[in-house]
Amino acid sequence: MSATITRRDETRPPPGEELERLLDLALAEDLGSGDVTSEALLPASARARARLVAKAPGVLAGLEAFARVFTRLEPGLWVEPRQADGDALAPGDVACELEGGARALLAGERTALNLVQHLSGIATLTARFVAAARPARVLDTRKTTPGQRRLEKHAVRCGGGENHRFGLFDAAMLKNNHADLARAPLRELLARLRQRHGPTLHVTAEARDEREALEAVAGDADVVLLDNFTPVGLAALVPRLRAAARGRARPLELEASGGITLENAAEFARTGVERLSVGALTHSAPALDLALRLEPLG
Repeated sequence: MSATITRRDETRPPPGEELERLLDLALAEDLGSGDVTSEALLPASARARARLVAKAPGVLAGLEAFARVFTRLEPGLWVEPRQADGDALAPGDVACELEGGARALLAGERTALNLVQHLSGIATLTARFVAAARPARVLDTRKTTPGQRRLEKHAVRCGGGENHRFGLFDAAMLKNNHADLARAPLRELLARLRQRHGPTLHVTAEARDEREALEAVAGDADVVLLDNFTPVGLAALVPRLRAAARGRARPLELEASGGITLENAAEFARTGVERLSVGALTHSAPALDLALRLEPLG
């Protein structure tokens, strides 16, 4: 199993050097000057086998980061994945097996589990939203854990969701705060963005009401994000926005955001929007219950 990811796609897990920086911090805060318990109780020569086992149903994500924790602590440690990111897990499924020094396995256990449980929780919650929201697509937001955005956005994709912009640099989102601070109509602000960045920039415009939504359509936003509308309000507004968009050169997508839960996602999807953006995918996903089971060797 490769310990380094070389692809530079912003929506993929971190490339090697970025993952290394994250693990530098994670291992330093847990290990400090060393594992005082294991170093006192186990000889340096002790070896063990470990299995990553699912205790609850879910979707796996973060297996490469999980494995890299251990190969950081013991470069020759044996790692054998039994599942892959994006795979569905049932209780009792073995996702990965490892073999190496007992001290290294114990030293990395909590950091590795923290990562894979958190990321698999995101993938699992995303999969549930995707199933509830069909045919609308489910997207994440920038409401991510600092330093873990690439990992968390990868986990969303493992669950069948899509990534919104990665950061402030790769797409424009004209939000309510921009409009309020700039003191200008949405249509004028959209024109400024196009003038500065050209026609290829992907632009989302947030709308709080029908007037702003119609301005965003007239201003050629690629996506009109309808924020904090009720499903009833959206169902009435969507046909009017479609009618206003007839004859536009640029395709239009409509997105709902705010107040979307697993219980009402289907109701939002039935309004006719193409996209649902859900911050809870990354900021409120419960960790998936996974265990690392160890046994001595020799």
